[in-house]
Amino acid sequence: MKFLVSSTTLLKQLQTLSGVLTSSNALPILDNFLFEIDKGEMLVTATDLETTMTTKIAVKSDKSGKIAVPAKMLIDTLKTFPEIPLSFSIDTKTFNIDISAGEGKYKLTGHNGDEYPKTPNLDGGNSLTINSFTLSNAINKTIFATGNDELRPVMSGVFCQLSSDNITFVATDAHKLVRYIRTDAKSKNTASFILPKKPLNLLKNILQTEETDVKIEYNKSNAFFSFGSINLVCRLIDGKYPNYEAVIPKQNPNKLTIDRSALLNSIRRIALFANKTTNQIRLKMNGSELTISAEDFDFNNAATERLTCSYIGDEMEIGFNSRFLAEMLSNLDTENVNIEMSAPNRAGILLPSGSDVKDEDVLMLVMPVMLNS
Repeated sequence: MKFLVSSTTLLKQLQTLSGVLTSSNALPILDNFLFEIDKGEMLVTATDLETTMTTKIAVKSDKSGKIAVPAKMLIDTLKTFPEIPLSFSIDTKTFNIDISAGEGKYKLTGHNGDEYPKTPNLDGGNSLTINSFTLSNAINKTIFATGNDELRPVMSGVFCQLSSDNITFVATDAHKLVRYIRTDAKSKNTASFILPKKPLNLLKNILQTEETDVKIEYNKSNAFFSFGSINLVCRLIDGKYPNYEAVIPKQNPNKLTIDRSALLNSIRRIALFANKTTNQIRLKMNGSELTISAEDFDFNNAATERLTCSYIGDEMEIGFNSRFLAEMLSNLDTENVNIEMSAPNRAGILLPSGSDVKDEDVLMLVMPVMLNS
């Protein structure tokens, strides 16, 4: 079996898929890409058994067939080529691969393509279509708030709630929470599922490049994403997501409005002087002044800054983990931000102030840390 393909086209597509591959695979065959050639088209697959990604590449071929090709070796070789036609010649009995590129000849040992894991099929699923930039935005705004606790796998993914009015994306690690609603994305069917972090990171990186429609199909065990020449299948996280609405405080009489960039930069500076274990900073609000401070008694470090703000409510002092607060402010993109609070021992709510995106509803919640008086 022989086929001809452009070196840069092949490299670009393989690099897109390579994010699926892991360095510690249970099965040696998973260290390979699967090439399936049929009628001038090559379907390339990468999988780690939980996430499977495929893409199609145009090739010139003499016949159909399949071969598993060592992924790292091939990508490392392709990186060294300029734009050049590559000729692949595959011995279907020994699975040896000969590559010709200009004056160079290279030999690789492939594997039987029939041993490669099959891509899951969608049985009895529902579907919806969403704009790629909308989906990318939803992932960006939520994924940083997911947890890493292996004992609570449901919190390591992003919870998706589909309805005829909107789509809601939620992520939490019990210290911080993000709820992101899009009213311009809707589903005929009401459903909810938890998407794992790895496929979402892969999607986020690919979707940001160009605007397109993404078709999402799902059943009880898998979600399928298809756009352009890319298909991605991932296994859903099994389990019941916590009741996130119950932790969002409804009555928050103390309201602070402040320049987001000024607050973020101030927190980053003050955090350098905070205790490295707790990352604790203090926010003291009174009238039009916000005082941010931190101290590290172990090393006798301390820092204080005053910022001008708009504040309505009682004089208040509250402690937060500076890392969580900075992460949230970094993932909001409005000029000003509103922080709503009820008491020093209750969660603080961050909301974008004056957002231009009318179909977007972002709410971020951060739990306070107890202050040492």
